[in-house]
Amino acid sequence: MISEWTRKGYDSFMQLAFNLDPTPKPTPRSAPTVGRHQRELTHRGTQVVFTLQRSRRRSIGLTVAEEGLKVTAPSWVSLQQIDEAVIEKFDWIVKKLHEQQARQQRQQLVQSNWRAGGALSYLGHRIELRCDTPSNPDARGQLWFDGDVRNPQSGDQLWLPLPPDSESEQIRELTQGWLQRQAKTCFGERLAVFESQTGLKPNRWRLSSASGRWGACNSGGNITLNWRLIHFKLPVVDYVIAHELAHLRELNHSPAFWQAVKDIYPDYMTGYKALKGLSPGDTPAV
Repeated sequence: MISEWTRKGYDSFMQLAFNLDPTPKPTPRSAPTVGRHQRELTHRGTQVVFTLQRSRRRSIGLTVAEEGLKVTAPSWVSLQQIDEAVIEKFDWIVKKLHEQQARQQRQQLVQSNWRAGGALSYLGHRIELRCDTPSNPDARGQLWFDGDVRNPQSGDQLWLPLPPDSESEQIRELTQGWLQRQAKTCFGERLAVFESQTGLKPNRWRLSSASGRWGACNSGGNITLNWRLIHFKLPVVDYVIAHELAHLRELNHSPAFWQAVKDIYPDYMTGYKALKGLSPGDTPAV
C-alpha cells in the first residue's frame, strides 16, 4: 500500500463522465459514427473549442489536458446531447482550461530562462544564471554559487562553466544537477531537525523527479521528496516533509492524519496554500 500526496486534478488530465442509457440506438443523421473532428460551442458569450472523438464507450467523457478539451462519446449519441453535456459542465471546463493555460505559460517561462542571464527561484529567492568568467579566480572553470547556499538572497548568481552562447539544454542540465545536490543536502538537514523534535524518522528517504506528486510515503516507512521543492522557501519544504512524516503515523488522509501534520508542523497551512494549484513541473515565479 502506497500513500502519496498528489496534486489532484493537476496530473496528466482531469476527467468527467456522463452515464447514458447503454441500450444501442439508431445513429442520428447529425451524429458521425467514426473519426475525430473539432467542434465549437458558445455559451454565455464564451467560446470553447473541443475535439470530438467517437468510440464504443457507453458514456460521454470530458477530458481537459494540455491539448485542450476532448469529448469522447458513443456513436449513437447526437451532437445536441454532446453539446448539452458540455454546457452542463461549462463552468468546470472553463476553469480547467484556464488552469491549463496558466500552467503552460509557467512552463514556457521556465524553458525561456535556461539561458545566460536567465533566472530561477532557489529557496524562494530569485537567482541569476551566468555563463561567463566569474570575478573570483578560485571559481573559474567550475560551477560556483556567489552567495550563501543555505541562506540565498535575491540577486545571487549561479556561475556555470559554460560559454555565454551555450545551448539551453546544457544550461538546464548543469543547473538542475546543482539544484538536486542542494535539495539532497537541504532536505536531509530539515529531516534531521524534525527527527530531533518529534522522534519521527523514515526508514529511508530519497529524492524524486515525479511529475505529479511533491512527496510520498509507503507502508515500509520509506519517503520520497521531489527535488523541485528546492525552488520554494523553507516553510513549504517543511510542510511537505511534515506531511510525509505524518504518514508514518497515519497512512491515509483522515482527520487524524491532518491532526498529525499539525502536531508536527503547526504552520503547515503556509506550505499547503503555496503549493495549491501547482505541480512539480511548475517553477515558482521569479
